[in-house]
Amino acid sequence: MRIPISVYMITFNNAITVERALKSIKDWADEIVVVDSHSTDGTQEIVKNYTDCLYQFDTKNLREKYQYAQDMCKNDWVMFIDADEWLTEEIKKEIASIISTKTDYAGYVVNRKNIYLGKEIKYGGWYPDYEIRLYKKDKGFWKGGIHAKVFVDGKIGRLKNHYLHTPYLDSSQQIKTIDRYSQAYAEDLYNSNHRFHLINMILRPVYRFFRDYIFKLGFLDGIPGLIIVASTMYYVFMKHAKLWELEKRNGKKGNI
Repeated sequence: MRIPISVYMITFNNAITVERALKSIKDWADEIVVVDSHSTDGTQEIVKNYTDCLYQFDTKNLREKYQYAQDMCKNDWVMFIDADEWLTEEIKKEIASIISTKTDYAGYVVNRKNIYLGKEIKYGGWYPDYEIRLYKKDKGFWKGGIHAKVFVDGKIGRLKNHYLHTPYLDSSQQIKTIDRYSQAYAEDLYNSNHRFHLINMILRPVYRFFRDYIFKLGFLDGIPGLIIVASTMYYVFMKHAKLWELEKRNGKKGNI
């Protein structure tokens, strides 16, 4: 039986992963809401096999898109998942138990396990990985820019079980994503009047190496762990490099 919860996600050209996400909530969630941005790779056709609640919303602001998706949900309890995530049977049972009973909590932090290059990542900057995902619709709202998050007004609990995530299919897709996200992050910094500092471009990638690979034991994840920290350093470097480019293009100067 379906439980009275609305699960929502946002999509754009996610045909490779979205069906697994939808299959994991089919016949479990009372409502599935998908907000797309005119995908051209077959994503829309896949989604239509699982829900009639498919909406189109064009914006570069992820917070606006997530908030729109939440607003389209009809149930008191909502949960969001991304198109490259899926729920396990264990977490679905736990959520069903919570919703079927009276609770003082307005939302729940949920743990995520990342699967990268065929390996479950247990260390480094990707672990632990958790955020609020399950909450009462009238208590939650979205804030932030490129890394927008949901905030809940009320008492927060934590689920025991986890959901799964494949952030990238391979390192090639990862580099393409880093290029897109570093540009968006640089634009967020620029529009928030954060100026370029050379020391940030030099030292912050080094800091991430020591924090994630050494102190958080990322080296224990083997080659995938090494690729993760190297790509993270590249991402941090490029967002500051692109901030410098934006300032140069617009005639502003940071601190060299």
